[in-house]
Amino acid sequence: MSSEMLPAFIETSIVDKKQDLSEDQEASQKPKLGVEPISKRQMKKLIRQKQWEEQRELRKQKRKEKRKRKKLERQCQLESNSDGNDRKRVRRHVVHSTLRLIIDCSFDDLMVLKDIKKLHRQIQRCYSENRRALHPVQFYLTSHGGQLKKNMDENDKGWVNWKDIHIKREHYSELIKKEDLIYLTSDSPNVLKELDESKAYVIGGLVDHNHHKGITYKQASDYGIDHAQLPLGNFVKMNSRKVLAVNHVFEIILEYLETRDWQEAFFTILPQRKGAVPTDKACESSSHDILCVGVDGGLDSDSSEEEYSRNELTSSHEEEKQDKENNTESMVNSLPH
Repeated sequence: MSSEMLPAFIETSIVDKKQDLSEDQEASQKPKLGVEPISKRQMKKLIRQKQWEEQRELRKQKRKEKRKRKKLERQCQLESNSDGNDRKRVRRHVVHSTLRLIIDCSFDDLMVLKDIKKLHRQIQRCYSENRRALHPVQFYLTSHGGQLKKNMDENDKGWVNWKDIHIKREHYSELIKKEDLIYLTSDSPNVLKELDESKAYVIGGLVDHNHHKGITYKQASDYGIDHAQLPLGNFVKMNSRKVLAVNHVFEIILEYLETRDWQEAFFTILPQRKGAVPTDKACESSSHDILCVGVDGGLDSDSSEEEYSRNELTSSHEEEKQDKENNTESMVNSLPH
């Protein structure tokens, strides 16, 4: 090789080496096939999907048991009615209460669409429970309009055909005499002992995650109407804050009208997640550590069934959170890599 060709050969070799090096770097930066990284969101989705699949049989079994229970209830009703006119026989046992129960929907502008939809579902539940109750109340839906009416028009057009319900655009104060009104709010210092069926009880139709605490009490005070809270603290001790959904309050009142027993009404309606126990048992279980003191009673109709105060985390919540984290770790470890 001549001395003139040598520099060109060296330069070409250097260029080839640089190209090979850049290609190696690009290849190393490319993710290997089948080992793509998984984000936290994807991992959570995989865990939820796996849990859903694992609980499929359990859900199926629960649905089967529910169908059997309803079938048995229908058979019992048929057996108890001897004249063959079963549906009419059953309806004869229904005694309509004169008590008026109002859901105040005047808080429409304080809720986002997600919470409006939750309120709509709770109202649907109230309507269906009142229709099949043994002592149905005079059901009122007041200040009906805005986002709530729009959502009902779009997703539940059949509401215009609802029976045994008074759906009004007017505020409840325009429909019922002030002396007949009692607003149910946990901030009231007054505790109900009995329900007066000549009165009209108002439930605040508000799902707000506790952002507007005390607003129903303030409204009752501003309008100069009576207010009270359900005697929840007299009968029930709960692990979580006493936050009840609109439909829970409604159903508790329906249950009380049937049984005339507050404790039975509370324990029939309250969800299991609330960890509710009778106050006397709660006192006995804690007597080894501290003296049993009175429990502050009340319901919070300003918040939904699903909403808890973010600032009130008890030790039981912390333990539950830790258990969930441990379960999540074990699920992640069991997923195929």
